[in-house]
Amino acid sequence: MKSLLLSLLAIASLSAAADTSVQTIPLKDIDGKDTTLKAYEGKVVLVVNVASRCGLTKQYKELQALHEKFKDQGFTVLGFPCNDFGAQEPGSNEEIKVFCTEKYNVSFPMFDKLHVKGAEQHPLYTALTGKEGAFPGDVKWNFGKFLIGKDGKPLQRFEPKTTPDDITVVSAIEKALAAK
Repeated sequence: MKSLLLSLLAIASLSAAADTSVQTIPLKDIDGKDTTLKAYEGKVVLVVNVASRCGLTKQYKELQALHEKFKDQGFTVLGFPCNDFGAQEPGSNEEIKVFCTEKYNVSFPMFDKLHVKGAEQHPLYTALTGKEGAFPGDVKWNFGKFLIGKDGKPLQRFEPKTTPDDITVVSAIEKALAAK
């Protein structure tokens, strides 16, 4: 009986490990509405922790250009405001939304401000960077990027200083879009 129970537990943990999709993790959009990444099922997405007062904030322009370039092919950028690094995103969701729209004409989806590291780390980032995550290791700064495939499984991680128009990012997006 004990060996049967152990076998069932092993099978269950293998099944859980095989399901690396992040699509069911509860989120809130920038307007406070409940959502998940399931809304983007079948699309390739680039999850980015963003900040309005960072030396890398100009990446918003490149993220918007990337979104525009590939949106008709089933791709979108998803922005997740974060104040974990140098208090560089102190504003409210409404202030962030206005900033992104007015300064960078951002049309890609934005989400509720969250934590990408530490004790209050959001479950999305635990799934991406936690000990058992797809890419273990803390996000190093604002504008860390995670490419997620059409099936909701994390594919690749790009560090903050890797710009959205870098060939490694663009090539990875094109490859993910071409995948069945």
